[in-house]
Amino acid sequence: MDPKIAALSNFNKTDWDDQLPFVIFNYNTTIHSTTNQVPFKMIFGRNPMLPFDCQDQIVSLHQDPDYIQKLNDYLSSLTREVRDNIINNQAKYKTRYDSNRRNPSYEIGDLVLVKNIGSRYKFDIRFEGPFRIIHQQGPKTFVVEHVKKLTLRRQVTTDVIIPLYQRQPSRGLGS
Repeated sequence: MDPKIAALSNFNKTDWDDQLPFVIFNYNTTIHSTTNQVPFKMIFGRNPMLPFDCQDQIVSLHQDPDYIQKLNDYLSSLTREVRDNIINNQAKYKTRYDSNRRNPSYEIGDLVLVKNIGSRYKFDIRFEGPFRIIHQQGPKTFVVEHVKKLTLRRQVTTDVIIPLYQRQPSRGLGS
């Protein structure tokens, strides 16, 4: 459940659907972090009029013959600006993601642990194994086989496996 909906809902969270219009309105009238624009403005070409905004007492309506062309030009420029913002932010997100991403390399025969995707509780086992890499299908895709249960094979990618290192027998002090 979205945190905004949860915050507005009652204690038992039974009226979340009643709160949905308020959350959608909030989303549509707030600057989006990726586009740096208000979604309402991107759709209608103007900022939304909120109940607490100051409004003129006298409303005058005049027909601008070039209104449609001006609106289309404005929306086109807004679309270009939003596209540029999205591309720039995607590059920033990628750089941030790549800076924290490890790029391990595996060989046939390496021992690995496989992430348990179905864990739901705090004390569930997070990794299963050990598995041995028996085949590489792509740059980041491998077939692994359980070391003890040889009929248990899986196709995995590098984002769900971690290397497993075997300890070398320690040598005595006199060796």
